[in-house]
Amino acid sequence: MSQQGAALQSYNNELVKCIEDLCLKRDELNKQIRQEEEEKSKLQNDIRILTERLSRINENLARKMASKNEFDKTIAETEAAYMKILESSQTLLNVLRKEAGNLSKATESKNPAPKEN
Repeated sequence: MSQQGAALQSYNNELVKCIEDLCLKRDELNKQIRQEEEEKSKLQNDIRILTERLSRINENLARKMASKNEFDKTIAETEAAYMKILESSQTLLNVLRKEAGNLSKATESKNPAPKEN
């Protein structure tokens, strides 16, 4: 009977050791789970912060692009108006030169040059 008792004691010790090993593994796994849950929470917070930041940047970009488009439109309209002014100035200059030439011819024919003796 003592041999059976020793075997039973040996099995009991082994069983207790196995249970202790399982508890240690479970505790280590719980520690890893907590660490990963903390990391997950941190990452989710980072994602939320980055998403908000991205949204603000997108809004700023949209406003700036609209302003840039207004600048482009104003510049194009101003350049077109300026080109019309240049064309009108050139036309006016040509007309003025022609009229000045006509006036010069008219005054020369009315006032003949004095004859030298």
